[in-house]
Amino acid sequence: MLTEYIIAAMKRARYEILSDDRTFYGEIPGFEGVYANAETLERCREELQEVLEEWILFRVSRNLALPIVEGIELRIKELA
Repeated sequence: MLTEYIIAAMKRARYEILSDDRTFYGEIPGFEGVYANAETLERCREELQEVLEEWILFRVSRNLALPIVEGIELRIKELA
């Protein structure tokens, strides 16, 4: 389920070429603080996914809600 969530979130990503230095900037709308900047589009995508993964782990470790993406909801379940 985690892989599907990451893939679905990455489909939301938006990229642009910055005019001042011609690097690529990427972000995922609805995922505050998840962004990346790199020399190539491919590297920007890779960095954006790394940031997304770290962001998910941070939020899970703090028991913070995650956005629902394409019907996929990640949440912590308490075990008895």
